[in-house]
Amino acid sequence: MTAKLADQGETGSGTSVRAERPDPAAAVVKSTMLSHGTLECRDLAESRRFYEQFLGLETVFHGTRTMMIRKGGYWSVVCVRRGDKVRPMGPLNHWGVDVASREEVDAAREDALKYAGEYGIREVNQARDQHGVYSFYLQDLDGNWWEIQSVPEAGYHDALFERGDQGAL
Repeated sequence: MTAKLADQGETGSGTSVRAERPDPAAAVVKSTMLSHGTLECRDLAESRRFYEQFLGLETVFHGTRTMMIRKGGYWSVVCVRRGDKVRPMGPLNHWGVDVASREEVDAAREDALKYAGEYGIREVNQARDQHGVYSFYLQDLDGNWWEIQSVPEAGYHDALFERGDQGAL
């Protein structure tokens, strides 16, 4: 297995860390793409209405108790109907949705508060600068958390991978 060295930046102790990074082509699983994740919902029709009308996502039913959710691109989230067996997520386990600007984050937050009753939105947190983006979190009708964020630059997510490891291990 070929290894790459990656500069890990500063650790909490002020020392620099360099870690060997395995070659992804030498991985045990020969994955070609991260294709999907899953979340739970009580009622597919009500959740679909929130995803499409409030978050602006695409949906398609692909099973008797499942639908796929996406926005631009191949990767998707599978929503599984669990009825009263839904287990709520915590805010650190959330799904992210990008918008074009800080103003759109603020407008989305105002709309989340305004339409909370109509879409079953349970909680809406304050918008703030955090982890390099401007964002807020909301909890949907199924207990799932969503982060609505504005990123600081075009291609932000790809740029993070292109820059490589920046934090400490």
